[in-house]
Amino acid sequence: MEASFTYLLPFAVLSVILSLLFLNRKRNSSGLNLPPGSSGWPMVGENMEFVLQGPQKFVYERMNKYSPEVFQTSLLGEKLAVFCGAPGNKFLFMNDSKLLTSWWPQSMKKALLFPEYADNSVKEVGALQRSFLHEILKPEALKQYIPLMDAMAREHVETEWAPCEEVKVFPLSKKYTFALACKLFMSVEDPDHVKRLADPFTLVTSGMFSVPIDLPGTAYNRAIKGGKMVREELLKIIRARRNELMESKETSDRDLLSRMLLITDEQGQFMNEMEISNNIIGLLVASYETTSTAVTFVLKYLAELPHIYSEVYKEQMEIAKSKGPGELLTWEDIQKMKYSWNVACEALRLSPPAQGAFREAITDFTYAGFTIPKGWKTFWTVHTSHKNPKYFPEPEKFDPSRFEGSGPLPFTFVPFGGGPRMCPGKEYARLEVLVFMHNVVRNFKMEKAIPNEKIVYHASPVPMNGLPVRLLPHAK
Repeated sequence: MEASFTYLLPFAVLSVILSLLFLNRKRNSSGLNLPPGSSGWPMVGENMEFVLQGPQKFVYERMNKYSPEVFQTSLLGEKLAVFCGAPGNKFLFMNDSKLLTSWWPQSMKKALLFPEYADNSVKEVGALQRSFLHEILKPEALKQYIPLMDAMAREHVETEWAPCEEVKVFPLSKKYTFALACKLFMSVEDPDHVKRLADPFTLVTSGMFSVPIDLPGTAYNRAIKGGKMVREELLKIIRARRNELMESKETSDRDLLSRMLLITDEQGQFMNEMEISNNIIGLLVASYETTSTAVTFVLKYLAELPHIYSEVYKEQMEIAKSKGPGELLTWEDIQKMKYSWNVACEALRLSPPAQGAFREAITDFTYAGFTIPKGWKTFWTVHTSHKNPKYFPEPEKFDPSRFEGSGPLPFTFVPFGGGPRMCPGKEYARLEVLVFMHNVVRNFKMEKAIPNEKIVYHASPVPMNGLPVRLLPHAK
């Protein structure tokens, strides 16, 4: 509860004032058969309930109370229709660009993007629709990065884990994933330089989904300040790289930043510096917050479940023994990690890093007998299918065998979304998680230092104490 205080404080201060100001707000009187639900407090909506209950309890309580198919609520200052279960996921995924368009909360855009772009739609933020991002994140393009991922993971484990008897997994996984992203995307590897980006970026990710009230001392205020610092630092990096390219000091295949500086659109125009910064920030959010959370919870379950750890260890050691001294992992090695990836998928099912995604209705449409008006925001959430016993028997049981063969039914396992807007970084996340698992498991067995550590929810699930584990090195 203490961890949520900074998110709840603005509610406590403003809820009474806002209630008095907006008691007579205009309600929809069109006679449309809207989804059942509650808008909560005026302006504040049901944000407080969402924070206090956590997303899973919040969603299931409303599914039971209002409708198991779709219900309405109000979060982040917006009227939302929450679509439930595999049918809801399928409907939203398959109607993207037909009935719906991409949408980000204003709080998120204001924290992440330059002010010139904050009021634009997501589609109008040019850098975010470049198809080359999907190209460079395909498996074929990522293969070349596996040895570098492995080398950085080895160094990280040797310096940050091996000298210790106990470590906190969550902050260390964040440190590794951010350093890797800086190296792969921008060739930034100096620890001090990485820290200049990481510290304010942490403020952004910690506050961009908090109560969108920009007052001193709030998480949202810190997110906005942190975003400004990150953008300023990125502009320095982008301008320095542009100068290097103009002086022909490097080639275009150095990293993602160089490719973005050289690529042109259909009219032959280069991306401007702010577009490139927006693009890199979007990639950092995806590769940092969610991937570090995924790594953390995979290791959490390995520390909790010795029989699962034993099978992962066996698989990873077979791969390690096939390598020569100092030989780094390859794409072929990753393809052998089938059981390890099933374990990772089960961790993603039980503790998904991303809670879902928003869309905006571009026309009135009907779903399950209810009308969703144009302009309403929609939300699909992992929690309406990942723990549904209809799709996953004994849903609280950790069972990697669910992902053997053809795996779960379509639209039931959606940690990366689905349809045409499935997360383009899915393969990047898979490689990063498996490489990190390999390096930790072949060096240590883990025991949780706090067996019943509480999990709190911000944008992603977070172990309240950072997931401290005792490290038990393998006998040589």
